[in-house]
Amino acid sequence: MFSPGPEIQQYLRDTAREEGLLPHIRFGADVEDARWDADAQLWTVKTSSGVFTGRYLVTGTGHLADESLPPIPGLDGFTGQVFHSARWNGEVPLQGKRVGIVGSGATAIQVIPELAKIASELVVFQRSAPYVIPRPDRAYSEIEKRTFRRDPESMATHRSEIFWMLENSYAQRRAVPQYLAQAKALAGKHLANQVEDEALRAKLTPHYEIGCKRVLISDLFYPALQQDNVTLEASALDRVEGDKVFSADGNADECDVLVFCTGFEVTEPPYAALVRDAEGLSLADHWAEGMEAFASTTVAGFPNLFLINGPNTGLGHNSIVYIIEAQIDYILGALEWSEAHGNRVVDVPAEAQARYVDELHERSQGTVWLSNGCQSWYVDERSGRLTIVWPEFAHEFRYRNGTFDPAPYTTAEIAATA
Repeated sequence: MFSPGPEIQQYLRDTAREEGLLPHIRFGADVEDARWDADAQLWTVKTSSGVFTGRYLVTGTGHLADESLPPIPGLDGFTGQVFHSARWNGEVPLQGKRVGIVGSGATAIQVIPELAKIASELVVFQRSAPYVIPRPDRAYSEIEKRTFRRDPESMATHRSEIFWMLENSYAQRRAVPQYLAQAKALAGKHLANQVEDEALRAKLTPHYEIGCKRVLISDLFYPALQQDNVTLEASALDRVEGDKVFSADGNADECDVLVFCTGFEVTEPPYAALVRDAEGLSLADHWAEGMEAFASTTVAGFPNLFLINGPNTGLGHNSIVYIIEAQIDYILGALEWSEAHGNRVVDVPAEAQARYVDELHERSQGTVWLSNGCQSWYVDERSGRLTIVWPEFAHEFRYRNGTFDPAPYTTAEIAATA
């Protein structure tokens, strides 16, 4: 039920080939600049493999794409190998090595059980303990798979069942007391069942409201931490001196390799500095106090620009694929409407965007993400606002933002040369 990475990657490869997408993809084409030309009414995109122009620009960079490395004193002088989990270096030998893992979030709980099998010593630097719940994984039976092949509708029904099961957990994020209690009881029981040592269990007990950060799913994380070759440092990595790494609590360990599972640049995405309006101001300039977009998809002052996985599109309780699908429907609707009305340029007024963003801010009040003591990448430190997560049910996003409505937009005909 939880597809492994290689299986997901192969699915993407097969889909790209079967749907005829490969001839349209320019691989290895890093975007260097994307700018709106108000005279030609076109987007000009400069890349490492050439310059492209188009009526519309759609960004699909994802939230979790650009790795974040914390500024650790002495890291430049580390005598061993260093890499981020998002840029895994398969050429670094790990068998029998002393390995340090920095972080204990969603990536770390997948990496740690595997590295614990091969490292001579594994030290984990945990800044804050995560909530972990059981992973109800199993292989689909041959009968189930045969049923899916013969009756595709049964697969859609199964997907719907999974969606609504996850959707029901939104009440926890809304901080409804009884649902919060149930969620914490599930995580607490899982910790108690898998960790007998009271001292270790205390280190692994979170001190924030459940749902403030991602609730993790694993049956292997806690057992891995109890292996003889694994040490949990219940504080952040503080500094590095040669091959010695020091925790904030003052403990020292010797390491040959450091693997950073420290997340991504989310609230200030690097691509925002590359996308510019007609005056040359970037999205990053417009978002100096936090990301915002109308319908979580379009940005005032950036005509014919559409963002997938932009502001307020993340989910803390369900699949973001559902959100992406809704955004794709919205964007296709905008393109179809534009072409049906003489290829009109679509731009949202700043006032409409401000009303939408303020409404979302109001809706986010009372959620666990803005609760006391919650510090996570869902919230922008510059504004204190929830700029990453959609603060409602996922189906509400599709209801509101899955169909393009031209009414809030200002539109103009595209120049004949376009």
